[in-house]
Amino acid sequence: MAKLTKNRKIALSKLEEDKAYSLLEGAGLLRDISTTKFDASVDIDIRLGVDPRKANQMVRGITTLPHGTGKEKRVLVLCTPDKEDEAKEAGADYVGLDDYIQKIKEGWTDVDVIITMPSVMGKVGPVGRILGPRGLMPNPKAGTVTMEIGKAVKDVKSGKIDFKVDKYGIIHASIGKVSFSQEQIVDNAKELISTVQKLKPAAAKGTYVRSIFLSSTMSPGIMIDTKSVD
Repeated sequence: MAKLTKNRKIALSKLEEDKAYSLLEGAGLLRDISTTKFDASVDIDIRLGVDPRKANQMVRGITTLPHGTGKEKRVLVLCTPDKEDEAKEAGADYVGLDDYIQKIKEGWTDVDVIITMPSVMGKVGPVGRILGPRGLMPNPKAGTVTMEIGKAVKDVKSGKIDFKVDKYGIIHASIGKVSFSQEQIVDNAKELISTVQKLKPAAAKGTYVRSIFLSSTMSPGIMIDTKSVD
């Protein structure tokens, strides 16, 4: 069993064992139990009553957090020359096509999101084995394969995130920073949870949202009362 560090013991001492906190209380506790010297990320884990192995119970979607993620996302746009100015004006960090595909083949993946257009997916496909495991492969369902390049870049820069339930039935997402106010964290959490609830598969039976936990980087998880987010 791993030995508890001094900071983790202090953090755990501020939480009541097995208590489910309201979303507002949990957001407030994050500052108290965060011990990192940097502005830690705020993460949310939502356990769903679905079986992701069945296609009709897969939960995947996108949402725009009202207060953003607190993290500046580096965006690469792979597009034809006629779309380059649109991408740059929208704030893309890197814009090009063949040159960046070659860099990716050589191992470069120093970006957070890749946006492309349907007509060049044939060129992007061969680097899927590199991008896929890193969660960087453009996908129409995530809004990253589109002809509206400028809008897609602006959406990502303003706080759009995409999420997908993992094989254990859990959605993991970063929804802000510890420096955010309680209200900002609550707003962002509610926006994500609301989107997840709207995506409930018809085939899902029983309780849909089974548990919610908030945490910051390296902190213990705070159990949230699921009724407090309705």
